[in-house]
Amino acid sequence: MKPKALLFDVFGTVVDWRSGIARDLAIHFQTHPSNTDSESVADAWRAEYQPSMEPVRSGRRGYVDLDTLHAENLVKLSKEFEFDLGDENQTNWLTKAWHRLPCWPDSVSGIERLK
Repeated sequence: MKPKALLFDVFGTVVDWRSGIARDLAIHFQTHPSNTDSESVADAWRAEYQPSMEPVRSGRRGYVDLDTLHAENLVKLSKEFEFDLGDENQTNWLTKAWHRLPCWPDSVSGIERLK
């Protein structure tokens, strides 16, 4: 019997979130110098995900989209790591880094093989 659907985790399995986020932070740091490295900020930004989701999951906070949570976490980290976010456009561009994550080299061929 041919399966009707295949379910699998995409985040981290299909996309390389860490290098994608670090890449865009490094680009940002070229015009907004920082004393921290982009990988450390990327790791810290990812670490904020679960704690920022908990109030939403528990009902203590109403629904907000993930871009809002990422933006709030980015502002928090800019203070913690002492880097300039630039203007609103630059902050939005950084927040959307989560939309530009590169896939792992074998992701496309692996998914193609599942067809």
